Amino acid sequence: MKQTTVIIAAALSTVCAAAQTQPTDSVPAQELHEIVIKASKVIRKSDMDVYHPSQSAVENSNNGMQLLDNLMIPTLSVNDALSSITAAGQQVQVRINGRTATIDNVRALLPETIRRVEWIDNPGLRYGGASYVLNFIVDNPTAGGSLQLSAAPALNVAFGNYMADVKLNFGRSQFEIGNRFKLTNKVKAHREYSETFTYPDGSSLSRDESPLGGSIDNTQNSLWASYNYVRPDTTVFIAEFGMWSNMRNKTRYNGLLSLSDGSDNISLTDMSGYEGSTPSLSLYLQQHFAHRQMLVVDFSTSLYIGKSFSDYIERNPVTADYLNNIHTNIHDRNQAYAIEADYIKKWNNSRLTAGASYRAKRNRSKYESLSGEVYHQRQDKVYFFAEYYQRFGHWTATAGIGAQYTDYLFRESDRGSHSWSARPQATITYSLNSNHNFRLNFTSWQSTPSLEETNVVAQQIDGFQWRVGNQNLKTANSYMLTFRYGFSLPRVNGTFGVRAFTSPNAITPLRYWEGDRLINSYENSRGLRNLSFFLAPQIEIVPEWLNLSGYLQYRMERMKGTGYAINHNGWSGNAQMQLSHWNFMLTAEYQYSQRDLWGETITSSEDVNIITLTYNWKNWQFGAGVIMPFGNYDQSSRSLNKWNRNEQHMRMNMRMPFVQIAWSPQWGRQKQSANKLINADASTDRSTAGGR
Repeated sequence: MKQTTVIIAAALSTVCAAAQTQPTDSVPAQELHEIVIKASKVIRKSDMDVYHPSQSAVENSNNGMQLLDNLMIPTLSVNDALSSITAAGQQVQVRINGRTATIDNVRALLPETIRRVEWIDNPGLRYGGASYVLNFIVDNPTAGGSLQLSAAPALNVAFGNYMADVKLNFGRSQFEIGNRFKLTNKVKAHREYSETFTYPDGSSLSRDESPLGGSIDNTQNSLWASYNYVRPDTTVFIAEFGMWSNMRNKTRYNGLLSLSDGSDNISLTDMSGYEGSTPSLSLYLQQHFAHRQMLVVDFSTSLYIGKSFSDYIERNPVTADYLNNIHTNIHDRNQAYAIEADYIKKWNNSRLTAGASYRAKRNRSKYESLSGEVYHQRQDKVYFFAEYYQRFGHWTATAGIGAQYTDYLFRESDRGSHSWSARPQATITYSLNSNHNFRLNFTSWQSTPSLEETNVVAQQIDGFQWRVGNQNLKTANSYMLTFRYGFSLPRVNGTFGVRAFTSPNAITPLRYWEGDRLINSYENSRGLRNLSFFLAPQIEIVPEWLNLSGYLQYRMERMKGTGYAINHNGWSGNAQMQLSHWNFMLTAEYQYSQRDLWGETITSSEDVNIITLTYNWKNWQFGAGVIMPFGNYDQSSRSLNKWNRNEQHMRMNMRMPFVQIAWSPQWGRQKQSANKLINADASTDRSTAGGR
């Protein structure tokens, strides 16, 4: 999946997060009163849906990811085996007690400590442009220590997930250390690729690639350690250290090219990837003051040291002579720093939240394939916001405004850009009665040009194509209006909605001929517009035994850029069924991925199906399953560009039977995990080398 990724109504979620320092799940005195719709599994609030795990869901879970899967939240697609959480084809921002977290952090949660899960499908200004937010509210464990060990290896390929995590408590202090290892080593894959180049004079050349095998590596290791001091309703301090390492991320394809002009066939090897490590540090302080006021400050920093590489080799299959031999190696040493501060003031029926943040990135890239030339890029972003929440009768409303200043500069060329952008957002909710509510939300956000999109160093992709960034790119604006109707009926609850989106100057790819080179660059396009209709139900067929949830979306979109205007419509969705009894749980999941139009290319992530059977006994969990028992794995893309029209399918040996075993003992008396309301984003950039 392609990620990407920066939106307004954090009012209510701030209050909920502020209440998380309470040692129980009871509602604290300072929490705002609110009209809620109560169902058997979900409470619908003005800006979120709240899910309380049932006893059976907890008993049939060994970690936070499994519990989330067992909640069967409509719209969500949770895949523990592939370590992914998505919604409507988009990445979900995960938080624990209000602070940004990773899937590894979620996996390290003890199911019995998760009091509720907040599903926010219209995130506010504090969430930095996230499409969806999932917030785990973690309460006091009953033990003074806990250990989690798990392993889930595949049986037929070198693929699997392994994790260990331990938590210890001393007075008001808590220590945690954990490690996760993900193995993907030389898993067989191949590519089917066809393309047609059209030259400015109208002539064309087609090349069809017949696959001759290939493989994918994606082995990662992550280590985390944290210390927190919690004095409820007074002070929270958190220090976190992490080390993420991508030991090897490499894709290699072998093929035989046949050309439409009658030339001899060409033997092809196309390989690209990256490897590197990212240490990170975060310091967090939350201080309560009199008159229901709070100040929250977070600082974080990270450093990426690694390399990106690509090899594109064309040979005569008979003589083995090189026709094209292209190597790209980029060494990065990129730093990021961020600091954020929020002020929160609450009254009985209203709340004011104001905040400011500063994020800085300093990128240094050394191009070994260009005689060791070094290039530097500086990125700075300043953001201010304020928002106000008010409840009146059956209505609740939140309104806010953010202002963002962005600036980036290339040292060697002394070229760059800077701009101010406004980020308004508003939400209004009406609760008709205890079973129905309606919510209208408007949001906006900005996307700054990435390192790859602005890098003007020419990189050769193949015998025809080169990649060159554009330093004249401007920050892109996006706007979204969403109407949702939430309903709760006997054994059925869910959401129906309509969403309109536009990005009038979206940053998209641009292709053009420059002599005999086809340049792949970027532009501020003439815009993307789409309209989506979606339905997300959850059905209790047999309560506590058999449940079904799903998400169905139909989207119509239109993209315009230099020399093109493309319309695209399509369905997407997912479905999950769970059957549980006698400590056994059988789960079947299916995901039909969203086909995304961006620029002149339509891409799809994987269509996945998986079946899993687990059994829980005391502190142990045993399981077995199959990834992709039906159908063939396929990631595809189709370019409609007039100069290079192509279609690509990446197929992989994903029919993987696997087993899993986990052990989670607890002991003594454990302290509450820290409550972190904000998290300053200090993620680093990474260069991209070659690759078609």
